[in-house]
Amino acid sequence: MDERFRITKRAVDALPQVQKARVFYDAELKGFGIRVMPSGAKTFVVEYRPSDGGRSVAKRRHKLGAYGEITPDQARDMARDVLAEVRLGGDPAGARAEERAAPTVAEMTARWLAEEVRLKKKPKTAVGYAALVRNHIVPAMGARKAAAVTEADVARLHRRVGTTARVGANRTVAALSAAFSWAQRARMVPKGHNPCQGLAKFRETRREAFLTDAQLEGLGAAIREAETDGIPWEPDPSGKVKHAPKEENRRIRISPFAAAALRLLIFTGARLGEVLTLRWEHVDIARGVLLLPDSKTGRKTVILNAPALAVLANLPRLGPFVIPGDDPKRPRADLKKPWALVARRAGFIDAVEKLGEDGKPLKDRAGRPLMEERATVRLHDLRHTHASVGAGAGLGLHMIGKLLGHTQAATTQRYAHLADDPLRQASETIGARLAAAMGEPARAQGEAQVVPLPKAAPGRRKAPRG
Repeated sequence: MDERFRITKRAVDALPQVQKARVFYDAELKGFGIRVMPSGAKTFVVEYRPSDGGRSVAKRRHKLGAYGEITPDQARDMARDVLAEVRLGGDPAGARAEERAAPTVAEMTARWLAEEVRLKKKPKTAVGYAALVRNHIVPAMGARKAAAVTEADVARLHRRVGTTARVGANRTVAALSAAFSWAQRARMVPKGHNPCQGLAKFRETRREAFLTDAQLEGLGAAIREAETDGIPWEPDPSGKVKHAPKEENRRIRISPFAAAALRLLIFTGARLGEVLTLRWEHVDIARGVLLLPDSKTGRKTVILNAPALAVLANLPRLGPFVIPGDDPKRPRADLKKPWALVARRAGFIDAVEKLGEDGKPLKDRAGRPLMEERATVRLHDLRHTHASVGAGAGLGLHMIGKLLGHTQAATTQRYAHLADDPLRQASETIGARLAAAMGEPARAQGEAQVVPLPKAAPGRRKAPRG
């Protein structure tokens, strides 16, 4: 059969079986044809050379539709439209190929994490972004073309995550917005395409607790009790109470390093990660500073007031880290258990009714409300308390910000001797007030001597360390 004939329904039905793919062209409309497969499938196509490039430009083949879904006459009209678009400079097949090659949201966010976040952000930040992408963004729209995502899609994602975690929903959209901004620079999406912009986020209530003098006193007493005699505990009534240790032996102690970490957090206002990863090589006792090579805000100098210096002076050096873990060569991972123990003893944990997803209280089979523990004071609130004491003492916000590392100082200021610096006076004011409130022994400024802690009474059973 001749490859060129007028393509009609009768002619298409009469096409022979082929052993390999073959295109039969229309005798009247140049470029219009039908592609026949060995399986018998027939598809209307139109071929053209884009940009009016003549024979030097390779042909493009644009699929119009399958025979049976559209008629030969409909396919002919579609072919005329395509050829008319080509004469005006268009390239329908090229545009379709670009659309197919366009990255999906999953591909876009994967490149953003690999090429931007993991290279330029802190490891903890990168882990947080990756979790948002993995848990929320990819399941909701990972298969969608990034350039096709709309504001409605983002709003739907925001609402879905917000049903259980409003703050998490806001963070998810913020991460997606950052990914789209980067994708624009990487030319993965059109310039100006960021469907996250303008979204009204859920209202967030900042939860910051500032400890009162009475709470500080309770905290100091709880830490001292936890590292010496130990904090008493009661056996679970539902368990085997008769096999529990005697009451005088039911005490849990925390290690001196855990106690020191808690004190350093409040005396210095440092972040948890800065204290737990602190190395002895970064401690300058002579000048009374911590010279941190890296922190959340980069290189940082932390002022050591007298109470903080006393804590460090009393610690044995077991390895490179000030607060070592079970392996002295590695830092302690967290303070969850010691803080929970001390916070409960200091009265910082309340029992509240457990709520379901609908916001209503949950109950057991007997109709009694299910209770859960909720901390009224978080570990990070020790940092807030440090700042609040300074602000209450009349110290300027700019000075408080410098003490906490909210702004970067010049290199010479970081390593200069700070004995007579206003920052030194500010840190000493905060440290002295905090130590007094916690019932710590009074010390002169810069004095590093400490009062030896009492040892546990003989014959008492040791409980697991915090």
